[in-house]
Amino acid sequence: MGRKLLYWIPRIFTILAIIFMLMFSLDSFGGDASVLKKILGFFIHNIPVLVLCAILVVAWKNELLGGLLFIVAFIAGTILFRSFSGNPGSLVVIVPFLITGLLFILHHFLYGRKNV
Repeated sequence: MGRKLLYWIPRIFTILAIIFMLMFSLDSFGGDASVLKKILGFFIHNIPVLVLCAILVVAWKNELLGGLLFIVAFIAGTILFRSFSGNPGSLVVIVPFLITGLLFILHHFLYGRKNV
């Protein structure tokens, strides 16, 4: 049971974190801009979400590489959002990706394909 739990927790947690980030892009549909500008704004807001979805696909196939990419995404997010120099609230958005990266790596080393 522990093996399946450690397999699914990072995947579900990542999907929930991506949905949480996706919710922030819905504000692009407010205002008086044209529909085309609203859709373009929605797409631009979701570029990080698309990158994280791509990393999730990689992590699903190769847990070690995906876990490392999630940790790199966390580091990039801390730099981009200046999380440790005046914007600690952004950690709520990006810390889940550090946790899932570590969980993917942990699952790889405990239950990797060579150990199955």
